[in-house]
Amino acid sequence: MEEFLQQLTNGMAVGGIYALIALGYTMVYGVMKLINFAHGDLFTIGAYLGLTLLTSLSLTDRIGALTGVLVLALMVMGLVGIVGIVLERSAYRPLRESPRLSAVVSALGASIFLQNTVMLIYGAKFHFYPQNILPKFVFHLVIPIPFMRVVILLTSLIMMAALYLFIQKTKIGTAIRAAAIDQGAARLMGIDVDQVIMLVFLIGPALGGAAGLMVGLYYGHINFTMGWIYGLKAFTAAILGGIGNIPGAMVGGILLGVIEALGAAYISIAWKDAIAFCVLILILIVRPTGLLGERVAEKI
Repeated sequence: MEEFLQQLTNGMAVGGIYALIALGYTMVYGVMKLINFAHGDLFTIGAYLGLTLLTSLSLTDRIGALTGVLVLALMVMGLVGIVGIVLERSAYRPLRESPRLSAVVSALGASIFLQNTVMLIYGAKFHFYPQNILPKFVFHLVIPIPFMRVVILLTSLIMMAALYLFIQKTKIGTAIRAAAIDQGAARLMGIDVDQVIMLVFLIGPALGGAAGLMVGLYYGHINFTMGWIYGLKAFTAAILGGIGNIPGAMVGGILLGVIEALGAAYISIAWKDAIAFCVLILILIVRPTGLLGERVAEKI
């Protein structure tokens, strides 16, 4: 039972990371009906920027571990959000009136460009985060839970809840939901759809950048290709919950993380990635709209 609970908490923490990345996919799809294939590479940029800022600014030494990591996360989110805006302006906005396939090809090209840019700047080898940045406390509840696992899970849940409240309870969130329903009607109501799309490309990559920092802190090592596998799993999570559905992305991410962790523990760790994609295949066969549905207009 203890091993099961350990794997459950580990899966929930990893699933929280998947969910943060999946939110970027689902927000862009909800407003633009486009899969941003470069989103996983924005996640990678967040991981590398986190390492660069962590080692160059020494925030954790100057202002304390927790405060330093919080400031670091905000800086990474802001910088990756800016990269997301530049990506939208350069790769997607000029093709907005073009056939859908043109935007898909542009997204794939942007993904290749960003991945190779990271490789040219940082090199192809693995990079390692400094060890023991955060305290190694262990929470002894029903089972001992590492402090870092608790931090990642709580931070992910707080970010997801904040985004959901922002979308549902604010005027800007209402504008985003209106643009997701009908961009033409939203323009007639005085909503600046271009600004809405830019905001979506700010928030989604910012959450992905925070997820990249979490992965670096949790696992301790990163590489320039990590965005591909994490992006695919987050895309799986988005489909699992219902693409374009923000609560669905949250549920899908955490559920996928738990399934993956339990599968690695009780079947084989070598099958961990295969299990995630088997889930994707099953969902596409059994319920193509996802667990919570793909009703973008009602759910986003």
